[in-house]
Amino acid sequence: MARRLIPTLNRVLIEKIIPPSKTTAGILLPESSTKLNSGKVVAVGPGAKDKAGNVIPVAVKEGDTVLLPEYGGTQVKLGDKE
Repeated sequence: MARRLIPTLNRVLIEKIIPPSKTTAGILLPESSTKLNSGKVVAVGPGAKDKAGNVIPVAVKEGDTVLLPEYGGTQVKLGDKE
């Protein structure tokens, strides 16, 4: 059975991008240069409602690349992906 994660309200599902540790020429990169927390938006919820009942859309869309806070969000592991 396939599992799917579907965000609700104004939540966003992001897949973390793991930067390469080696360049195409074979040069090894230090860990400090690959520490940037970024990810790709996989799914977006429909948005939150205001007091009048109007839906406020989310500012990002699927496929966008975003920066992640170091300690923010909730980590989810589904299969072998984080």
